[in-house]
Amino acid sequence: MIVFEFKAKGTKQQYQKINEAIRITQFIRNNCLRFWMDNHNVKYYDLNKYTAVVANEFDFADKLNSMARQAVAERTAFAIQRFCDNCQAKTPGKKGYRKFQKNNRSIEYKTSGWKLLEDRKHITFIDKCGIGQLKLIGTWDLHFYQIKQIKRVRIVKRSDEYYVQFCIDAERNIEIKPTNKTIGLDVGLNRHLQKRM
Repeated sequence: MIVFEFKAKGTKQQYQKINEAIRITQFIRNNCLRFWMDNHNVKYYDLNKYTAVVANEFDFADKLNSMARQAVAERTAFAIQRFCDNCQAKTPGKKGYRKFQKNNRSIEYKTSGWKLLEDRKHITFIDKCGIGQLKLIGTWDLHFYQIKQIKRVRIVKRSDEYYVQFCIDAERNIEIKPTNKTIGLDVGLNRHLQKRM
């Protein structure tokens, strides 16, 4: 997996919409965590289904794309699993008991809820949050990758700047060609063998 990051350029209203989407993400994550605390043997599938329940109960939570809600459930389940693994392994010190988020700074979309334009320098978010089209500023060239290779799109807020990250499923192929030259290394093996005898 390769991650490319671009600075997102938009309007003040778009940044407010991003902030709202991030708050919705935090709300859904905290609800999933509360659901896990109140119920026993909750798995990822249960959290995934619960995000739909939250979206039905709260109109503002329904603004977020369904796959973005699934990504929230997935990240919450991963954090819970890490805590449970630490408890089972009897890891010394703090086990990482999950806490409610107070300052979430990102929102993650899976394969829907966004559309990359032909020039690969603009992205449009098409869920009900109304973020719209953002300009991508950066040196990476996304033309080398197919749209289906982009598995995740993340909007990250840092201080007053916003960034869009693309998680791309790509294999690194490093070809090593033999030079047909021999290299000899003396690491003192004979001396170690003589000492043992």
